[in-house]
Amino acid sequence: MKVLISSPSSASVIIHYGIKSWPIWECEPSKFHWNYDDKEICLIIEGQAKICPQNSDIYVIKAGDRVEFPAGLNCE
Repeated sequence: MKVLISSPSSASVIIHYGIKSWPIWECEPSKFHWNYDDKEICLIIEGQAKICPQNSDIYVIKAGDRVEFPAGLNCE
């Protein structure tokens, strides 16, 4: 399962996804397991994270990245 990472460089992308109305989730540095039951799209506005899916590549996401986590993704 692949995590898709892109940069929402245009206002049309921000408008299309309604990014300005999304809630903000914050997390102190930590390590935990997570399972995505549904597809989730997020915009990283500060900091970075390492996403380690089971049996897949490791992804580093950082401020400015738009990230799509597919349904069924199990990662740390």
